[in-house]
Amino acid sequence: MLKIFWGWAKPKFQVDRRLILTYCVIYFVWGLAMNWAGQQLEIARFTFWWQVITCYILYMVPISLLLRGLPFHQQYAYGLVAMAFLEFGGYALETSYAYPNNIVDQFFNERNFSLGMALFFGLYFPLGNALVAKIHQTLFR
Repeated sequence: MLKIFWGWAKPKFQVDRRLILTYCVIYFVWGLAMNWAGQQLEIARFTFWWQVITCYILYMVPISLLLRGLPFHQQYAYGLVAMAFLEFGGYALETSYAYPNNIVDQFFNERNFSLGMALFFGLYFPLGNALVAKIHQTLFR
């Protein structure tokens, strides 16, 4: 089974290094901005700033590369699953902090917080892939 997966996944990672650099820069800036916005709006934040690197670059960039080229709805569906594990793990292990009585809790109830975050962040994959493709094409024609 792993051999079948690797046979499918390996070509997805064999891309121009400039594309990977574009992903890393955009996702790093995006992660810093979202962590800052989460703190300013008192929704949620990472416990440590460097989690932007582990989440956005080491976790989300490879998944984005795997999902690249799929239709929007498939990228969102697979991204939702990937983010559900990340969100659940982050709050369960307390490496992410949700502010008490934040706006997500107020609208959807605190028991739905991780689900709401996963539903929102699942959009990162199709939107991130589209953004990176556009910027990469503009910079490196």
